Amino acid sequence: MAGRRPAPAALLVLLLAAAFAPISSAVRPVSDAHRSAAAELFAPSADGSFGDLERTYEAVRTFQILGLKYKSVTGEACKFAAEKLASPASSATKDLFHAARISGVLGCSVDAGVYDGVVARLKAVIKDTNSLLEFYYSVGGLLSIKEQGHNIVLSDAESTFHAIKALSQSDGRWRYDTNSAESSTFAAGIALEALAGVVALADAEVDPSMVGVVKNDIVKLFDTIKSYDDGTFYFDEKHVDATEYKGPIMTSASVVRGVTSFATVAPGKLNIPSEKVLGLGKFFLGIGLPGSAKDCFNQIESLSFLENNRVFTPLILSLPSKVFSLTSKDQLKVEVTTVFGSAAPPLKVNLVQVLGSDSKVITSENKELQFDLDNNVHYLDIAPLKIDVGKYSLVFEISLKEPEHESVYATGGRNTENVFITGLIKVDKAEIGISDNDAGTVESVQKLDLLKDTKVSLSANHLQKLRLSFQLTTPLGHTFKPHQVFLKLKHESNVEHLFVVPGSARQFKIVLDFLGLVEKFYYLSGRYDLELAVGDAAMENSFLRPLGHLELDLPEAPEKAPRPPAQAVDPFSKFGPKAEISHIFRSPEKRPPKELSLAFTGLTLLPFIGFLIGDRLHLHRFSMQE
Repeated sequence: MAGRRPAPAALLVLLLAAAFAPISSAVRPVSDAHRSAAAELFAPSADGSFGDLERTYEAVRTFQILGLKYKSVTGEACKFAAEKLASPASSATKDLFHAARISGVLGCSVDAGVYDGVVARLKAVIKDTNSLLEFYYSVGGLLSIKEQGHNIVLSDAESTFHAIKALSQSDGRWRYDTNSAESSTFAAGIALEALAGVVALADAEVDPSMVGVVKNDIVKLFDTIKSYDDGTFYFDEKHVDATEYKGPIMTSASVVRGVTSFATVAPGKLNIPSEKVLGLGKFFLGIGLPGSAKDCFNQIESLSFLENNRVFTPLILSLPSKVFSLTSKDQLKVEVTTVFGSAAPPLKVNLVQVLGSDSKVITSENKELQFDLDNNVHYLDIAPLKIDVGKYSLVFEISLKEPEHESVYATGGRNTENVFITGLIKVDKAEIGISDNDAGTVESVQKLDLLKDTKVSLSANHLQKLRLSFQLTTPLGHTFKPHQVFLKLKHESNVEHLFVVPGSARQFKIVLDFLGLVEKFYYLSGRYDLELAVGDAAMENSFLRPLGHLELDLPEAPEKAPRPPAQAVDPFSKFGPKAEISHIFRSPEKRPPKELSLAFTGLTLLPFIGFLIGDRLHLHRFSMQE
């Protein structure tokens, strides 16, 4: 490799960024970063509004869950909701649904008479519709009004339950109406939420057999759930029209809302595997900071349902840091919390296996982590693990101390976390020298200390070779192969040549045969500065070290030899200081004497003075005649 290349320093930065990118994408509980993101995504306009009713509800609901203050927009939002509730006959069912929920979240003051009109409108819709969405909006609106303290009973709850259930399919999914040919996973979520509302509004117990059938439908629905290798589970549509496709976040959120809502009103416990509930929690936390307000709402509200439900409460194992230093003797720290960071019940965390980057088992020794009650963290010293620098997968096992908690919390059994171990790399047996091309005998060899500033002075011609070799060893004495080892030669004309230093099982060694490089060096003789770059994300003492210089004598360039490339111009050079401008002004012309100038000025003024005198005389004669 020769010619201009990116600077080794820039390559080192790119290497570190690439190495830590997968490590940084960790699943962590909801934090202040999510609150900041929500405040930014749902920022109200200048008049204090959030847009339409749906977006307004999503904003105030998200703020409510995250504990964000929204008093400045409460009045505007309540006014917006009240306007819709005051005219139920002319408002869409969807608008009444969102307006009622806004009022419930903000505690808006709404007259009982206004709600009476809304309730009558929503009950009328339930009697006449066969649309799943209309059932969802009407039942949801009634339930929201009931939760605000109003006495609402759905007298025909049994028939409404049957009407919604009639839209279900054998695989646990739902149709949007009786005319729909396709069924939808998203529709299943809103159907379950609507059925839960019907049970909550019923004046008598809904047929237990029908509730049992729906519970079985939920089991079938979870059979269609999708997963990743890391234990993350999510729902997505199977076959729906493009206009109805919602995406994994909205679809999973719909199912979580529906299932947790139905579990609240259904007797007994839903037969859902705990690892799938935990996987859904990992899915929503794995989103990180969402990029849209809609995704933010679905993420935060879904996690709030998973935080407190009658199915399983996911317990999330996470590492505050995934990078550990052997030099600093860092401790391995593990946190186990709910999705919102609340403390977990009494439990044990064991490190049961350590896997290398090639999935090879490094150790299977079971080690229990100690628990720091004050900081709510489990910890373990990594030094006794005898692991070297590099990437590893740590397999943890969580076990609850109280047997009754096993039906409440989802731990997932074993959890795997990827970590990165760094340390100081030993650099020794470094030598540089010039050897003859033919016999290979070395003319001069100099030992180098690559961890300190080194200044060697070498000279060579085109019939000789430059040799450089050194060894790299890990803290545990193993041969270390960094991602980047480059030798750079920079000519005094700023033409650079970058060479990869190859490594073997024992050492890194490069031999530059100048006879074969004269054309790539553009036949440029003179001084070349030598620089060595060794870098790796696991190497705490990565370096970019000047080695000294080489005086290279190359043959004269043939007539058709390639010319050195044009050097890049610094784009900021035009803003630098300019060259000083030297200028000599010509000598001023000689002026006339001062007396002559005054006399000439007086002669110039004489006609004007004469004009003034004549004008005065004319005025005087005119006045005498009068």
